[in-house]
Amino acid sequence: MDREQEEMQFLGLFGVFTESFKIISSWRKIFSQITLTLILPLSFIYLLHIEVTNLLLHKIFNNAEEMSFTPLGSPRYEKLSDLISSEWATFWLFKIFYFTVLLIFSLLSTSAVVYTVASIYTARDVTFRKVMSVVPKVWKRLMVTFLCVSAAFIAYHIILFLVVFTWAVTIGSTKAGIAVLVILIILFFAGFVYLTIIWQVASVLSVLEESYGVQAMKKSKELIKGKMGLAIVIFLMLNVTFILIQVLFKAVVVTGWKLGSVDRIAYAMLCFLLLSVFFLFGLVIQTVLYFVCKSYHHENIDKSALSDHLEAFLGEYVPLKARDVQLEQYHV
Repeated sequence: MDREQEEMQFLGLFGVFTESFKIISSWRKIFSQITLTLILPLSFIYLLHIEVTNLLLHKIFNNAEEMSFTPLGSPRYEKLSDLISSEWATFWLFKIFYFTVLLIFSLLSTSAVVYTVASIYTARDVTFRKVMSVVPKVWKRLMVTFLCVSAAFIAYHIILFLVVFTWAVTIGSTKAGIAVLVILIILFFAGFVYLTIIWQVASVLSVLEESYGVQAMKKSKELIKGKMGLAIVIFLMLNVTFILIQVLFKAVVVTGWKLGSVDRIAYAMLCFLLLSVFFLFGLVIQTVLYFVCKSYHHENIDKSALSDHLEAFLGEYVPLKARDVQLEQYHV
């Protein structure tokens, strides 16, 4: 990372993307190793989940449709009923397996990429072996933050349900009600984006500072002030890209579009590679955005102190102290 921290605050959308690309291209060996070890499995399990979910649901719906034309209480009806119950059990077991593996690889990938970018920022000698020795010690803090964010999302959706229920039993589908519903949808989307951005920055905080969990969320909320517009545009661009990759995979691989098996495999590999690049690029951007926000608030990160604490990861885990990393102000 060639830029001094004082300059980071001036990075806009193009600057953040350019800086992220430079980091990855300059250190492509270690990022390639991280991708092969952590990000490729993450991408594979995500795409596999789409394909398997589609197959399982297709079987369940076909059997349910056949059962609807079968006489109630007949042996065939009972057999289909048992088969559907078994298929639903398989479906939910697969979902539990999927979310568990996805969470593990997501946390490990985030830990590895954030630690690597921070090491590059401090001009430390970073190797893949060092990164992999640090990751198991850091991901637990990320897990706590993830659980806190998940609780916030659950509470947010509960509040949404109560608001929508109140809307439905009061003004409902009247003209005024439709207008209120549109406003509610906009507010819900805005709140969802806001919580997601807080989560992304809080994840970096959980690795590079002593804060994690609710405290990391609070600090993330303060950090993104003043850079919210930039964070929102980055969020939207990344998510549009993510959705396009999913749409491509579902359209040409899952449904096939009358393509042959060779073509479907080729497109599956393309989506697999695109998703892997997307995950890596997104995590680097997430870390660069953290440094941009720190710079904007004039919270100078002492590189030598940060380097010492990154080195401490290799021994007994020592979280980054606020006095060393977070609150040292500089004046422009």
